[in-house]
Amino acid sequence: MKNLIFVLTLVFGFSQLEAQNYDFGKVSKEELQEKFHPEDSSAHAAILYRNESIKFNYNKNNGFVQEREVHVRIKIYDKEGFNWANKKVFLYKGGNGNDDQIKGLKGYTYNLENGKINKDKLKSNGVFEEKVSEFYTSNTFTMPNVKVGSILEYRYEIASQLPLIDDVELQFSIPLKKLDVRIATPRMYSYNKFLNPKASYVLNYKESIIPRTISTTTKEVSSYRPTYRTSNGQTYQGLEENLVSYGTSTTDYHDNVIKFSEENIPALKAESFAGNINNYKAKLSMEFDAYLSVEGVVQQSFASSWEKVSEEIYKNNDFGGQLTKSSFFKNDLSELLNGVEDDFQKAFLVENLVKSKVKWNGVYSKYTQKGIRGAYKEGEGNVADINLLVTSMLRSVGVKANPVLVSTRNNGIPLFPTREGFNYVICMIQSGANYMLIDATEPFSTNNVLPQRVLNWQGRVLMENGTSRWINLKSNKKSVESTMLNVKINEDLSVTGKVRKNYTSYLALNYRKRYTNLSMDDHIKSLENGKGDVEISELNYENDKDISKPVKVTYDYELSDGVDEIGDKLYFSPLLFLATKESPFKLEERKYPIDFVIPFDEKYKVNIMLPEGYKVESLPESGGMEFKGGEAKFTYVAKENGKYLQLSVQLELNNPIIQPVDYKDFKDFFNKTIEKQAEQIVLTKG
Repeated sequence: MKNLIFVLTLVFGFSQLEAQNYDFGKVSKEELQEKFHPEDSSAHAAILYRNESIKFNYNKNNGFVQEREVHVRIKIYDKEGFNWANKKVFLYKGGNGNDDQIKGLKGYTYNLENGKINKDKLKSNGVFEEKVSEFYTSNTFTMPNVKVGSILEYRYEIASQLPLIDDVELQFSIPLKKLDVRIATPRMYSYNKFLNPKASYVLNYKESIIPRTISTTTKEVSSYRPTYRTSNGQTYQGLEENLVSYGTSTTDYHDNVIKFSEENIPALKAESFAGNINNYKAKLSMEFDAYLSVEGVVQQSFASSWEKVSEEIYKNNDFGGQLTKSSFFKNDLSELLNGVEDDFQKAFLVENLVKSKVKWNGVYSKYTQKGIRGAYKEGEGNVADINLLVTSMLRSVGVKANPVLVSTRNNGIPLFPTREGFNYVICMIQSGANYMLIDATEPFSTNNVLPQRVLNWQGRVLMENGTSRWINLKSNKKSVESTMLNVKINEDLSVTGKVRKNYTSYLALNYRKRYTNLSMDDHIKSLENGKGDVEISELNYENDKDISKPVKVTYDYELSDGVDEIGDKLYFSPLLFLATKESPFKLEERKYPIDFVIPFDEKYKVNIMLPEGYKVESLPESGGMEFKGGEAKFTYVAKENGKYLQLSVQLELNNPIIQPVDYKDFKDFFNKTIEKQAEQIVLTKG
């Protein structure tokens, strides 16, 4: 019996060793037979293995060349995991011989068919190159013959002339079984290293020093005059000649090495209203800080402080160099601003002029793509082209206007001094103690109402005198949605009436972005969607493009299933199809904050005409409740007034960020608001 157990243990052990072979191409039947992830049965796919190696090798022509090697093996559990068959690799294309190159791309899809492992090779026609911005292209490849149960495996290398290292991702939206990362940087390159402090999963790494040597060929040239002897014994000196000799010199230095080796890293799972989930991803950021001598002496410093970062960006010709150009728009401005004295009014007019003349091409950047002159002439440009144009125009007429560096919400929050952390720029106008923020890329944005992509904590204002400072980007002013609902219960128990809505500030911006360019039919269908058996007609949409005024929307409605009749009594919820039916907060616990982005106020006024022959038997009880000392409030008032019932319902959110520690309390608060909205009015005949 003991021998049998020993043999079974050996067999099981060898099976496990086979399953855990991570060499490229060594995919096992056990991996292919796996039906679900053993630690996370909800996973649609899993990364079985990820190996990333970054190193710098020296050659005499280019100096240190960065080589980034990536090897990935992925298991597909169901059809929702098929998107992991597509991969984008971004390459820097800055010109001047500094373009990144992708090399050695190789991939296979493995499937188990009739007990045999079959593999399909990634072919060149499955790889596509596309320009995504002025500095980057993407190489996209799609793995072939992907099925439920497939394993995908690929590897590639990126060669770069630059010392800049992209963030090293340590966590993904699917589980990761085994991770190996090795980063070796030469002594002469200095980096600031940061693990994301907002990540909920923390990985440890080991550091070491590995001696290295650079061998270079040296060339020595010496001059001499050769001596010749004639046949009769006389000597004479010839012309001066050069003697060339070659040798080898060596330079000793070392690599600074960082290594991660981790197993069973959980998936980074999205949570409702969490903002950009990647802000909470485990990752290592390495900001290039300085060139050093072999002895460790700083030769050239870069992002050592936010002031230094700001200075470096401002002096770039595609940033600060654009702010002195003004001759090409002088005539347009003089006509537009004739007689206007107020700085904020000038800013409003200039913003609208730029919006009308230059269309945003969708590209984020803090540096201009075409230059403000080129963008103005061609009628199109990137973020920097447009907002630096606004800044230059306002400065040219004496307005105190400055660019503001921003990291957008999908780019994360720069947690340490970094040039690469900013990917966007807007404009700030200051007059006395007041200021205004402008982003002219968004047609429906207005003064201090920025696109949500920009509302990411704080931005860095760069002043003309070379100084810089932080400024809050988030709105402290509440956006308001006001609703008037008239309700009439008909003899057939259908409900008809009218809805009037007003939206201000960011809620108005969001409504315009969603509905302004829709047809009337599509607008109505969108409003009806998810609201039960309601039919909307006579839709009127005001101030759809006049961003200086609130959005106004009115429509008639008919609802066939809003009232239940039981015996001689009628039951209905007074907010009808406008009530919130279900909470998005279903998790027992949260790892990440709830981020509503903006503070807001939802107000409902409901007037219900009592049907002939009915009286009120019961109304929901009036009352209110608060979350965390007023960070959120809910009030509900119901009363009878002659032939009418009148309700006033209000939800105020004063702090748009709810921390995980407060999640359970907020979830309870929010659920109670939904329960209150669902409470019914009871009418009885009499």
